Amino acid sequence: TVLDATGGFVGSFTPRMTGEPDFVSMLHRATPEPSASVEPEVDYEGLPQGAASSTHMLAGAVAGIMEHCLMYPVDCVKTRMQSLHPEPGARYRNVMDALRQIVRTEGLWRPIRGVNVLAVGAGPAHALYFACYEKIKFSLSDAIHPGTNSHFANGVAGCAATVLHDAIMNPAEVVKQRMQMFNSPYRGVLDCMGSLLRQEGPAAFYRSYTTQLTMNVPFQALHFMTYEYLQELLNPHRQYNPSSHVVSGALAGALAAAATTPLDVCKTLLNTQEAQAVHVIQSRYISGLSEAFRTVYRTGGVPAFFKGVQARVIYQMPSTAISWSVYEFFKYIITKRQHEKRLRGDRDGDK
Repeated sequence: TVLDATGGFVGSFTPRMTGEPDFVSMLHRATPEPSASVEPEVDYEGLPQGAASSTHMLAGAVAGIMEHCLMYPVDCVKTRMQSLHPEPGARYRNVMDALRQIVRTEGLWRPIRGVNVLAVGAGPAHALYFACYEKIKFSLSDAIHPGTNSHFANGVAGCAATVLHDAIMNPAEVVKQRMQMFNSPYRGVLDCMGSLLRQEGPAAFYRSYTTQLTMNVPFQALHFMTYEYLQELLNPHRQYNPSSHVVSGALAGALAAAATTPLDVCKTLLNTQEAQAVHVIQSRYISGLSEAFRTVYRTGGVPAFFKGVQARVIYQMPSTAISWSVYEFFKYIITKRQHEKRLRGDRDGDK
């Protein structure tokens, strides 16, 4: 069981195809039991090792695009609620109030402004993430404990994949958050990118990269530990149990999202470079995690570090569910086809 850099939980809540037998049960029945008291362990969370990297990349790309696009309006609200100096027209009581105000005063399509740049970034970012993750996970697991699943390998694979994922997503995140801000001065994505290059240089696209990585390491650690603890309580035999995976993953994601909100607030500040916040430190730009921390604290004290925590938690729980359910669906189809092909081969061999 693992989690991804964006907080996705590996809960394998794979959909069952209508009119078809429970495939996971078929796998269990097809595996001879060594004894009556010991259940065979089936790694239903991993793609078959023979699957091509393109399979991982396609599944990951579709999962990433769907996750980010479907939850984009809530992400827009999160960005605005994390503003250190919100304008009078951008002060919201909660997520629903924010969405109502944005649609009423700025138009129906305003909550999804900038979604195109995120979709362009999320596709290749998640494709590389899942391909890198699966490759490193299998290689390390075989080296550490051949034939078994290693949690250490899962963690290392997740961290390595995060570096690639964030390297691609960071520029898209910067442009996206500039577009999401209240009274954003940019006409569109290309105008925003051109303005950033002219006024702040290429470094503007990676000003929050180290903060993003710093945020994802504790996120993954806390998410992983919480998920494993809840699985011990809800699913002690570690059988295929979709409901336990959903509950464990959602609660773990919510806790990790809330705990890492201070770093997310700093990341948003580095990406948006709010004019009033920059004026507070009397500098041209806010650069680096330490300077962002000082600026947030000087602006609003400790409570400022938890701005938008409600929106972040509301965003994180369903977004990780969407990402992993789509990815697990692809894995289900691929594994099912390989299983059927193997059975046909066995029957042909018996003739």
